Amino acid sequence: MTDQPEFSRPVRIDSLSEAPRRIAIEADEGEKRALARRFDLAGLDRLTAEVALSRSEETVTAQGSLSAAVAQSCVVTGEAVETEIAEPFALSFRPPPEPGAAEEEVELAEAEMDVIFFEGGNVDIGEAVAQTLSLALDPYPRAPIAEAVLRDAGVKSEEEAGPFGALAALRDKMKP
Repeated sequence: MTDQPEFSRPVRIDSLSEAPRRIAIEADEGEKRALARRFDLAGLDRLTAEVALSRSEETVTAQGSLSAAVAQSCVVTGEAVETEIAEPFALSFRPPPEPGAAEEEVELAEAEMDVIFFEGGNVDIGEAVAQTLSLALDPYPRAPIAEAVLRDAGVKSEEEAGPFGALAALRDKMKP
């Protein structure tokens, strides 16, 4: 078994400078099938990304966007729910902290970049795009008929089951 990611696109950091280098990547059929298995997708029809890479000393910055067409299984019915994803991203690749160094807690603002640690002379922008895709997926995809299926099975909606739903039911019982 290999440790190679399904959608690997390594870029040598010594080939980067402060001037952004633009690259476009696209998953081939085998990569899309492998990523669909990895992320438990019913299908992955498209995965592309446009990225601008730049380097300042040992830090590589990646800014871009990904585009994907995915099919996920509905959590209620199991049927495929097709979704288009367009996700911008900003990532910072850095060498890992020195072993034994005191860890410093750093709070990041929402606008700051996610950090990915890398070792060696390459950053893997394909794997970074794959991870960004996984974070953009709906954790609870629902088909259009999911609400009706749940209602028919006797499952209460969030409004009915919540505290205000209980108060409404109590109010209805108190009516003459």
